[in-house]
Amino acid sequence: MHDEKSAALLGAGTSPAASLDLTLPGRRGFLGTKHPLTQTLDEIKGIFVSMGFGIADGPEIEDDHHNFEALNFPPDHPARDMQDTFFLSPRALLRTHTSPVQIRVMEEHQPPVRVIMPGKVYRNEAISARSYCMFHQVEGLCVDRGVTFGDLKGTLIEFITRFYGPGLKFRFRPTFFPFTEPSADIYISCFICAGKGCRLCKQSGWLEILGCGMVDPNVFRSVGYDPEVISGYAFGMGIDRVAMLRHGIDDIRLFFENDVRFLNQF
Repeated sequence: MHDEKSAALLGAGTSPAASLDLTLPGRRGFLGTKHPLTQTLDEIKGIFVSMGFGIADGPEIEDDHHNFEALNFPPDHPARDMQDTFFLSPRALLRTHTSPVQIRVMEEHQPPVRVIMPGKVYRNEAISARSYCMFHQVEGLCVDRGVTFGDLKGTLIEFITRFYGPGLKFRFRPTFFPFTEPSADIYISCFICAGKGCRLCKQSGWLEILGCGMVDPNVFRSVGYDPEVISGYAFGMGIDRVAMLRHGIDDIRLFFENDVRFLNQF
């Protein structure tokens, strides 16, 4: 059989096969790897799934009710100015956060609810090293009877310890979100400079990693939950920012340019 194939190739005359050198080694194949954002998201999902959270998804084209009104953003609320929105029509838009998935989950399920919601979000921002018009978030929601801020802190401290490693200092700082009250930002000690101050942490020694809080009663009312009976917490973080901090990347645009020289590092 080998001789027959060799004779066939040699007898091909001026065909492309006649110019083949069968003694040359074959071309080495290249295997791709997961994108660094996918790697980061997979690890985050794995941690929360192991803690009893499910995973939910929702549409990227949203309506004003789910993206704003049900999340305690009245039509004239100044907090709407915090998010520069891509409007497709007066009532349709590209979602500015994954929080609308929280509303859709609660509309379809009665408590207890324990779920994370990863996905793409869009904001009409100028593209720069620190911001992009599309990025990725993962949010979490836990709703049941008797859920407390202590439960929120315990969950997020466990996540921080498992994702960033033990030994990091952390702190909760009060802040404002329309859909949670009380609300907080979480900071961890900079793992690059060990809290001494560097360019990454802007010489503060601290890095902001996520926002969280107890779900506002108005949000529960918008989905038909009784805030006198149940309570819950929510949290959210930007996957792109987490990946940038973890890998020391100083330009978010690198995630979307598909440069093989950058991607090969992961």
